[in-house]
Amino acid sequence: MNVVIDLLPSPHQYLSHAVDLFVGWPLSATRKSVDKRRAADFDVDVWESGFFPRQPLARLPRAYAAWERALDSAATELSLWEDESDEAAAKRVSGEAWRQQVRSWPVIDTEPLQCNLRLAQRAHLVLAWLVHYYVHSAPEPAPGQPFVVPKSLAVPLVAISQHLGIAPILTFADTVLWNWEFIDASKPFSIDNMRFVNLFSGTEDERNFYLTSAQAEFRGIEMLRIIDEYNNLPNIEGDMTAISKVARDLARLAGIIADISDIIQGVRAVVDPHVFYWDLRPWFEGSDAKGPEAPGWVYEGVEDSDALDLSGPSAGQSSVMHALDVFLDVDHKLRSRRYPAPSAENKRADHGFMDRMRRYMPGKHRDYLTWISTPSARAAGRVSLRELAGRTPQLREPFDNAVMALKKLRDLHMRIACLYIVTQSRTTPSAYAGCPVASMMERLQKSRAAGEGPTRGTGGNELSLLLKAGRDATRRTLLKDN
Repeated sequence: MNVVIDLLPSPHQYLSHAVDLFVGWPLSATRKSVDKRRAADFDVDVWESGFFPRQPLARLPRAYAAWERALDSAATELSLWEDESDEAAAKRVSGEAWRQQVRSWPVIDTEPLQCNLRLAQRAHLVLAWLVHYYVHSAPEPAPGQPFVVPKSLAVPLVAISQHLGIAPILTFADTVLWNWEFIDASKPFSIDNMRFVNLFSGTEDERNFYLTSAQAEFRGIEMLRIIDEYNNLPNIEGDMTAISKVARDLARLAGIIADISDIIQGVRAVVDPHVFYWDLRPWFEGSDAKGPEAPGWVYEGVEDSDALDLSGPSAGQSSVMHALDVFLDVDHKLRSRRYPAPSAENKRADHGFMDRMRRYMPGKHRDYLTWISTPSARAAGRVSLRELAGRTPQLREPFDNAVMALKKLRDLHMRIACLYIVTQSRTTPSAYAGCPVASMMERLQKSRAAGEGPTRGTGGNELSLLLKAGRDATRRTLLKDN
């Protein structure tokens, strides 16, 4: 019964179809060139689940059981290689046996999974988690040598990633959007009926970290509706009823962004910064997380492996936040002439970061972002929201209020990143080896050997430059300074 219900449109969708037919019929002669696709065509549900699938991903068929079994056992058999605690040391033998088993697998063809989107997503999740388990539990390679991901993982992961249009590495989708099950399968999809399944550290802090990200995504679903409704309004310039609606929606949008800020702020109560930095974050790191001098990853059996996108998961891969930037026209690339002028730090930052993060999203979601950013997604003759607000006095203040809410969110994100990453990078993993001083000395020695550098995100970016640039680009979106 649940399967049948999931295939039916919601009452909201029936109403939406009816309104479109009623409004669109008399205008059909003038709208032949308008893109008729809908958010649902991009695997986006603007009413109930947003970028989440409405049902948990089912386990893979029997032919792929070895992958599923390895993921089931990984948390109990593996430990971080850099973890020097007695508990971690006790897993070294079982960890090597686990990795040896993975290396012995044949390369399994993923083509049979490609006819089912959810099975393909599940395959990506399983393989990406296995890759991170494999690399981060293994001894560091000899100086100058890379980590080699065995072809039994690398080849199928790259194949299924190419099919999905997503990077062949652990992503935000693998840890948050797809990594859950129902608490009560008899109840419908909701944030309160969601339990996160795969955990590297096995801690409640990790589970709460994913839940906080999920809550922010879930709160953003209403924002997706606002975007969808704006793009489906008829030409509104001069229509005071439509302009009033947009003004109300901008006020709603500012409230949604403020709610997301509150959700992110709430992480401090449920995720210990020390646990996050030392027990969880190392598992997230991708090939370039520690900078250019650290050993990168090579995918065995894959041509041009060094050209793959192999950074780890990041909040920058959240499609909800990208959709918000698109809707408000935040210029992260510094292409537009806006004020105040970019600072020297802004100019040094990675201006391609947000575009690069899109490559770590499911391809359908990336296509959705492209779609909502183009005129073809809007009613005939419609300009962008920022352009409309700039020449409509009634919209200027509501628009700027929404932008300021987003700026405040990014200010908060900077403070959270400072607490959870920058500050913790100066601490020691006291839960590891019996002597914290010895651990500190070893870390200092490694830092000196590698060359002390800036604090980096899991994707290898200079964190402070990146976050400040995003905050300042948002500030320049305000109309009152332009």
